[in-house]
Amino acid sequence: MNNNLPSYDELPEVFAINLNSIGAITLAGEEQIKYLQGQVTCDVASLANEKLLNGAHCNAKGKVFSAFRLLERDNKFFLIQPISSITQSLAELKKFGVFAKVEIVEDTELAYLAIAGQQASVKMAALFQQVPDALSPVIHENNTTLVYIAGNIDRYLVIDNAAKLSTFTATLDCPVYNDAVWNLLEITAGFPLLSQQYVAEYVPQMLNLQAINGISFTKGCYLGQETVARMQYLGKNKRALFALTGKDMEASVGDIIEKKLGENWRKAGDVLATYQASDQQSYIQGVLANDIDDATELRIKAQTSNLTLLPLPYKLNTDIE
Repeated sequence: MNNNLPSYDELPEVFAINLNSIGAITLAGEEQIKYLQGQVTCDVASLANEKLLNGAHCNAKGKVFSAFRLLERDNKFFLIQPISSITQSLAELKKFGVFAKVEIVEDTELAYLAIAGQQASVKMAALFQQVPDALSPVIHENNTTLVYIAGNIDRYLVIDNAAKLSTFTATLDCPVYNDAVWNLLEITAGFPLLSQQYVAEYVPQMLNLQAINGISFTKGCYLGQETVARMQYLGKNKRALFALTGKDMEASVGDIIEKKLGENWRKAGDVLATYQASDQQSYIQGVLANDIDDATELRIKAQTSNLTLLPLPYKLNTDIE
């Protein structure tokens, strides 16, 4: 394991990440599509064609329990997400699932590895017979599932049982990092990372789920749908997910981000996730007012270093197309 934690600009051309903090909720059974369709923000019925969906699971008030990537493997739906958001989401899915022909559990068999970087596709082609891409984002080879995640830096998930993945990782001739580096990639890609304390705090649009195709506005009813639709069509949402960076500072999940107003500092938002590079460059995922501009001075509460907004790889267009 490589203990040096690179800044974004120092990431190697190809590297791997052990994803010990990633897990999944699985659904299996004859009513799995129908049941999940009524529970989450994405259009589960389109999974057969799309193969990979972003989505969120909300409570009745439209607050997000979990943001996940959804795929199918061995006739099961996998809601892949940080382990930190599984407990509450699983409990809620099971609570309603007792009335449907569906089995809902936390997966304990599979492990996750990421291969990423500008040359990741070349590396994948050397390792596997088929490589997933934007058109076919999920491929199954023997018992291994390969997933392509598009972005400024290509990422591939390799999913298999822990023993096989561990053996496979040992053969890799590239840097292997711990999953802090995954946080860096999620933060800079603008994919929400929900730690336990922010479960059921935000509606999906505050986490930019509409910008990453994580919400279907045409699929019909699901838990929390009224709130999500109202936010979209009445322009009620005033917050969004941002990536920020700063030097020589400490940031932790739950910290408050402040903005400067005249001579004073006022609360601007909350820190959802952080990554601290070995060179002391910090990367932060925060929820702030969605009309914040680059000229606003921002900092972590009680710290002196300023934060800079990083560009996200998608538009935060809040208007209806």
